[in-house]
Amino acid sequence: MSRVAWISPDDMAEGRPYAERSEAEPGWADRLAKALVGASVAPVLGALRNPANALRWIVWETERHDARLRAAADADLLNLARGLRIKLRREGFTRPLIGAVFALVREASFRVSGRRHYPEQLMGGLALLRGKLVEMATGEGKTVTATLPACTVALAGHPVHVITVNDYLAGRDAEEMAPVFKFLGLSVGCVVQGMKTHERRHAYARSVTYCSNKELAFDYLRDRVAVAQRRSRLHVSLERLRADPGRDEGLVLRGLHYAIVDEADSVFIDDARTPLILSSTHDASDERTDCEAALELGAEMAAGVDFATNLAEREIVLTRAGRTRVAAFAEGREGVWTSARVREELVTQALSALTLFKRDQHYIVADGKVQIVDESTGRVMPDRSWERGLHQLIEAREGCEPTARHETLARLTYQRLFRRYLKLAGMSGTAREVSGEIKQVYGLDVVRIPLHRPSRRHVLPSRVYLTRDAKWAAVVDAVEARAVAGGRPVVIGTRSVQASEEVSRELLRRGVAHALLNAKQDKDEAVIVARAGEPAQVTVATNMAGRGTDIRLGQGVAERGGLHVILTEFHESRRIDRQFFGRCARQGDPGSCEAIVSLEDEIYAMFAGRLAALTQRWVKTYGFAPGVVYATLRSLAQSHAERRGVQMRMQNLKQDRRFDNVLAFSGRGE
Repeated sequence: MSRVAWISPDDMAEGRPYAERSEAEPGWADRLAKALVGASVAPVLGALRNPANALRWIVWETERHDARLRAAADADLLNLARGLRIKLRREGFTRPLIGAVFALVREASFRVSGRRHYPEQLMGGLALLRGKLVEMATGEGKTVTATLPACTVALAGHPVHVITVNDYLAGRDAEEMAPVFKFLGLSVGCVVQGMKTHERRHAYARSVTYCSNKELAFDYLRDRVAVAQRRSRLHVSLERLRADPGRDEGLVLRGLHYAIVDEADSVFIDDARTPLILSSTHDASDERTDCEAALELGAEMAAGVDFATNLAEREIVLTRAGRTRVAAFAEGREGVWTSARVREELVTQALSALTLFKRDQHYIVADGKVQIVDESTGRVMPDRSWERGLHQLIEAREGCEPTARHETLARLTYQRLFRRYLKLAGMSGTAREVSGEIKQVYGLDVVRIPLHRPSRRHVLPSRVYLTRDAKWAAVVDAVEARAVAGGRPVVIGTRSVQASEEVSRELLRRGVAHALLNAKQDKDEAVIVARAGEPAQVTVATNMAGRGTDIRLGQGVAERGGLHVILTEFHESRRIDRQFFGRCARQGDPGSCEAIVSLEDEIYAMFAGRLAALTQRWVKTYGFAPGVVYATLRSLAQSHAERRGVQMRMQNLKQDRRFDNVLAFSGRGE
């Protein structure tokens, strides 16, 4: 009888306070083979075959139970769930049992919400149960799909974590899906920012727990710190033998059993650029004078003479002349200025604060505080700060009160965290561009699920202008044609707060009413997104708009052509461009999209500067450039940016391993 593979006891980590997968360091031969398969062979094989075909049996297996379940009473379905719980624990995930559970979940969903899983969602649920990364197009119902494997695993007695990118989505999904779980006798918890330790422990004790990747990661790190003094296998084994009931009272998690990661490409790729750091704080008020002095010196230093700038790597390097100038500035000063290494790092960070980090792009100032903006989502990260004094330098530059400096207690990358789950699965609307890296790093195969209804999205040719001013004028022209004259809703996407405000000013100058959604208005996100599909509604937004939510079309909008999306700047990843285009034409609705960009955009300046400048001169001289030139320019810039992103993530992973080894040697561990 066919089973869905789960977890071998050999994969369990020894000497840990709860269940998680061991993280054995792969040898060089394994890493090379895995890299070759992940980077080249796997995507090619995926293109030659369709793994989704191997999932179709779940549709037939589920349908076998349909008529019987429709006729059953609610109490009978609950009793059936209890019986399946016993069978799953005894027999495992066999085909007949999976089909029976999926049919039961589908019927429960219909009775409590009126939504019955359709065949493609059943296939997606099976792929998640098998530990795959499922690519389902935007609007195809990934949240509902996740209830199928979540209920199956929870009924088998394993804790389930459904992980998404922010607290809003975690809370919304937990509330919407809770009736399905409760109908089957399962409990649901939700972890969000600001919860107390006992509240978190209670939420993780439920059958299924919804949480954001950030909250989960820091709960895990806090657990690791809590057991740091008894991390050896001997300590843990002795405590287990004593069966001490208070042994784990300082822990909140029950272990890393099974995770379904929603928006997996954002979590596995975009968020993996920065390691997670758990830290303690100490007063930084005494450092304000040093920060101001470093900023004063940095403002007087000349690029190309005193320091070199690498925009793509976001890196500042002092030249010999620059180091000499710093030494001269330090004469007669005390404290940090007496150490050549420390003062040079301080000035380098000051130069970074002055030249590499821009207000309303990389951060905003709100309520007198510097708050980092996530470049991939456009959302504020209020509890994040830059390390090595950079945050305090930017605060001094902006005239804000200095926050406390942080001393690292523990750190971990998302790559290492998610590989510790006994079983890992993911969902995304855009995963195929990074399928090689996801296979190499997380061991997940990407399975594309077919559309439930054919796509009606109309993709217009990209338009490229010489200057940003010309681009904004063209964007407003397009808005006037489609929204003002045509009555269609339009969403305009920008990469930064600053850009969203620029196009907003141009719309106001032309008298076009609109809504603005960026990191400064994120509290109004749900309301603004809910209205974005109304007739003639114009919405200007950073990447945050609609991620994980449907923009529903208002009355008469479909007949006018549906939602129109305008992308005003290409991103460093083609995957994120596709995400934004996915805001329109969801679930078989009509819609259209186009890119209106300029050669002055950051992507060209950072990753194709010389070729972009050459193209600008050509257009100024001859009045035009062939379309293939613009397509090549975009391809080169994004390919360069994507390669750099992969290198940064791999470097973070290597540094994290080295840092962990250092901490372990010192007895502090993670």
